[in-house]
Amino acid sequence: MLKTYRPVCLCELLYYICLMKKQSVRERVIDTASRLFYFKGYNQTGINQIIDEAGVAKASLYQHFRSKEDIAVEYLVRRHSIWMGKLNTYIIDRETPEDKIIGTFDYLLHWLNEVDFRGCGWQNIIVDLPEDHNKIKDQAVYHKNELRNWIHNTLKESIKFSDNQSEELGDEILILIEGAIILSQIQKDEWPIQSAKRACVRLLN
Repeated sequence: MLKTYRPVCLCELLYYICLMKKQSVRERVIDTASRLFYFKGYNQTGINQIIDEAGVAKASLYQHFRSKEDIAVEYLVRRHSIWMGKLNTYIIDRETPEDKIIGTFDYLLHWLNEVDFRGCGWQNIIVDLPEDHNKIKDQAVYHKNELRNWIHNTLKESIKFSDNQSEELGDEILILIEGAIILSQIQKDEWPIQSAKRACVRLLN
């Protein structure tokens, strides 16, 4: 039986065209802002630069985002999803919970070399943030809490540790991760990650 399709009226067609354009503008703004915020800095990036480099009109940008802070929130939401997704993909073949945690440091080495040791997007954006930018701060806290929970839950899969031990060890490992990231950014070198990995191995043994 042949499938029939209802004719699309002109108004509907225009609506879908406008919708596609809006999605395109939104994606261009987020892509451009993500690159600028991460590699140049949040405070050093202005709305006009985002508009110019994204190739969108100011009116179009403000149809989607009320402020630069709202763009940054979208950037951090997307970054969290991508970063955690890549971490999980990187360690998926590791056999034990301990191997997965240790593999996190190998992931950090891979990622930080890719971005020339630019460091953590959440650490970078929050260090000199205006006091009233709470939506950005909330996203930074959310990401770090999610990473903390991921470490806790991964360790809880191990037969070696109780739940309390998993949480205590997990917090110590999170501190190793965060400190190693920022020190590797300062040093522009991978030795802080390697040192933190060795410390992590000792904690898990």
